[in-house]
Amino acid sequence: MTLITRNHPKLTLAGARAVLEAAERRAEEIRVPLVLAVVDDGGHLFVFERMDGAKPSSIAIAIVKAQAAALRRAPTGPVMTSDQPNLSVSFGLAIANHLQQTPLRGGVPLVVDGQVVGAIGASAGTEDQDLDAARAGAAALERV
Repeated sequence: MTLITRNHPKLTLAGARAVLEAAERRAEEIRVPLVLAVVDDGGHLFVFERMDGAKPSSIAIAIVKAQAAALRRAPTGPVMTSDQPNLSVSFGLAIANHLQQTPLRGGVPLVVDGQVVGAIGASAGTEDQDLDAARAGAAALERV
């Protein structure tokens, strides 16, 4: 019987900053000021940025997207039933769960060696723009 596990990758401050910077570069490329949040694997805020011109109302949304992706170990967005979104389940998850869940796209887990080490959430653009920037941020860790 194994009582503990060892050698789990952990996100560092430098890694969190690299993720945020890559997402910011993508946001600048697509010309959309975003709010970006990077959390650790437990959903705790690591680094945060509101780009000039990004809506203040998107601050909480970006953080919740990051937390939801980290805690669920999956990208945020609607729950899919075959090829169709199951909106009743998606919104039920967001409303009924006290663990900061959302059916909005734009939260992406950060995966290293097959393990989730954190997540990034992006908000203030369209869901497609948010997801694009978040994926660009997550890709920063694929090169290490």
